[in-house]
Amino acid sequence: MASLTYELTLAGLAVGSAAALTGIGLIVTYRATGVLNLAHGAVAMICAYVLRQLVVVWGWPLPAGALVTLLVVAPGIGLALDLGVFRPLARREANPAQSLVASIGVFVLLVGAAVLVWGPGARDDVPVLLGDDPWAQLGAVVALACLVGAVTRWTRFGRELRAVIDNRPLAVLSGIDADRVAAAGWAFGSFTAGLTGVLLAPYVRLDPYGMPLLVVEVIAVAVIARMRSLPVAVLAALAIGVAQAQLTRLHPEGWAGPLVQAVGANLFVVALLVAALVLPGIGGKGRDALPPPVRSARVPGAVWLVVGVLFLLPLGFAGSDLHTAIQVPALAVILLSLVVVAGRGGQIALGQAAYAGLGALFTALLTAHGVPGLLALGLAVPLVAAAGLLTGWPAIRRHGLALALVTLATGVAVSRFVLVQPYATAGLSLGRPAGFSGDRAFYALELLVLAGCLALVAALRRGRTGRALAALRDHEPGAEAAGVAVPGLKLLAFVLGAALAALGGGLLGMGLRAFDPEAYDPVRGLLWFAAVLVLGADSLLTPLAAAALLTTLDAGAYAGTAALTLGLLATLTARIPPLTAWLPQRTHAPAAADGVAHATGRNALVPTRASGHPGPAEGPEGRTHPHRPAAAPARAPAPVPRLHAHDLTLTHSGGVTGLDRVTLDLAPSRITALVGPNGAGKSTLFDCLAGTLRPREGRITLDGADITHRSAHARTRLGIARTFQRLAVFPSLTVEENVRLGEEQGHVRKDPAAVERSLRLLGLAGSVRHATAADLPTGTLRRVELARALAGQPHTLLLDEPAAGLDAAETAALARVLAALAADGLTVLVVEHDPDLVAGIAHTVHTMEGGRIVS
Repeated sequence: MASLTYELTLAGLAVGSAAALTGIGLIVTYRATGVLNLAHGAVAMICAYVLRQLVVVWGWPLPAGALVTLLVVAPGIGLALDLGVFRPLARREANPAQSLVASIGVFVLLVGAAVLVWGPGARDDVPVLLGDDPWAQLGAVVALACLVGAVTRWTRFGRELRAVIDNRPLAVLSGIDADRVAAAGWAFGSFTAGLTGVLLAPYVRLDPYGMPLLVVEVIAVAVIARMRSLPVAVLAALAIGVAQAQLTRLHPEGWAGPLVQAVGANLFVVALLVAALVLPGIGGKGRDALPPPVRSARVPGAVWLVVGVLFLLPLGFAGSDLHTAIQVPALAVILLSLVVVAGRGGQIALGQAAYAGLGALFTALLTAHGVPGLLALGLAVPLVAAAGLLTGWPAIRRHGLALALVTLATGVAVSRFVLVQPYATAGLSLGRPAGFSGDRAFYALELLVLAGCLALVAALRRGRTGRALAALRDHEPGAEAAGVAVPGLKLLAFVLGAALAALGGGLLGMGLRAFDPEAYDPVRGLLWFAAVLVLGADSLLTPLAAAALLTTLDAGAYAGTAALTLGLLATLTARIPPLTAWLPQRTHAPAAADGVAHATGRNALVPTRASGHPGPAEGPEGRTHPHRPAAAPARAPAPVPRLHAHDLTLTHSGGVTGLDRVTLDLAPSRITALVGPNGAGKSTLFDCLAGTLRPREGRITLDGADITHRSAHARTRLGIARTFQRLAVFPSLTVEENVRLGEEQGHVRKDPAAVERSLRLLGLAGSVRHATAADLPTGTLRRVELARALAGQPHTLLLDEPAAGLDAAETAALARVLAALAADGLTVLVVEHDPDLVAGIAHTVHTMEGGRIVS
């Protein structure tokens, strides 16, 4: 028994050593460049193939082949990636999501290149570099980790690296060549990837799909180390490796046996899923979401007509065998799920292949138990939607990189624990529904299903939910501030995406007349994601074009062409627009000036609560005057809820005091201003009142009711609206759609007239209302954001530096509007650095210093 334990420990140390190498390379690359390199495993695979080519095929001596592979090829790949892909992204200040998409593109590109050059089959003749002694591998890993630690701590390059990590712009201003640091990080990261590949290849299946995914799984150790600590990464890798080896000793009886064996063989997958869900350190709100589309316009009907004819051609001109064509509509339905989740919702979803596979699996299981084919497919869809609910629920509060890892780990886990396990899939077959056994009949059925799914998603994109999803994608904090229930909306997107993927997966399995787990491999999921991003994630044309492209290229004589092509395009996503953006499109009517350079423009109105409608500010001869507030008629004003902060205390990470027992009362019909130097705590107090931050101590009440723990969107619906210092408009929506979202999600809903009132009040009622927000100047966008806040008819308005970016005329017009709003009964809090604006509008001014109100 002791001998077995020792042998398993040695085997675990060998696996853990390779995983530790991956962790070291990922952490160094991430710290030097800010990129989570999902292509690390693909680089490892390429290097393993290169070593085999040099030694086995060309007959080089092993030492020479290893030196060329590890010291020339691997760092060369890293430098090429830096120069050709990631340095241009850094210079364009691309967000982390764009860099992640580029790394996925590199992954797909290298996989496609490997298939094209070496073929899709597995190789078992890879040379062994360090022999079978795991202590040699462990020693190499420890030595490498110590070397990296020493260089980081005691050399000039290490000091430069730490400076770039702490503050890249400041490091550049200090004379540090950040590009050189990044290039060194990429070269070293690729070296560790190459070393991982050549060490692992003799012991695992070397093929273009297996090894890249295997190395992706061990990203878990870098996540556990929070992308920072090399010792933690090494220890975590060794511990998981040894635990995974020891689990092979367990052979429980009954149903638990296969499951325990599957866990024992895939413990790194479990660790990745748990680490991505539980541990902090990567991901955040805002800049790491997928960017909005470049163009937001409708595709002309003529284009749809041409596409429809092309999809109908196989029915009229192809022969009786439609084996290739029959896969296109089913795959298009799967890809349509990514349009919902990634295109409209902006979420990085890398696990859609798992839901497609579950759809095929459940359909096959139900038909095996005698359920008719169409009914089985119809039942499989809600079952997988429920699975999407269960897997999406813990993931919806993660963002960006963390969400990408969660969805990827979910996809890999479903594949490893369900789709490829004999206990779930042994003996399964999948036929076509009765009456649709022929290719033509089944293809016609697929087209009908695809048309219905397109109509469903088109309706979703046009309606209230579609606007909320676009807001979530464009600016998540802004969507919350507008009243959008972000967690529920994310969950809706995940569930609908899972249902569509399941429907497409079931159709794909029926079309092929077989349940094939490889058709739903996680690597295919990455390829599908890359295809949708390349063609245009928010276009309904994308799933149709991508499905046809993928199926056609894969059916050609050269395997890997699809992955190679789409991977290359995906690496350029931040530099070239999606391909569907080049199609002729029907755009919105051009926006006229309408005084867009000024804050109110023509026909500006001010509100009067007596009638619930704005009243005109009239000039001579009864004409509307743009800059003169109207007096409200005498009335008994309705009571306005009072917002009060009681002894708020908040400490930021690092022990910095943000708020120190701050008490603030906001009086109705008055403008209260917060002033003070940067770092005084103004924005922290503002965010606590808005619900973005939670104080450690103290309470926030609204008319005596405690709302301290209410979310930002819940406070908006209670009547507390806010704007942001950095604009929080939704660039892919028009001005009117931005404002309408505030009415639909705000305090008083189902009042369409509120949209028109807000547009007229802020001078946005002309043709500018049809302009996409991405095309407008800062002054106009400030008005759009304020109009959106007012469209929900709040009683309390929180404004964070509303005059930022405005010229003198725009600032003066804003002052008049705010004065009129307060005179009409609105409670207004302003955080502002412009002393003239504060002096001109504020009834009460509080000065903050060091987290306290001092006057």
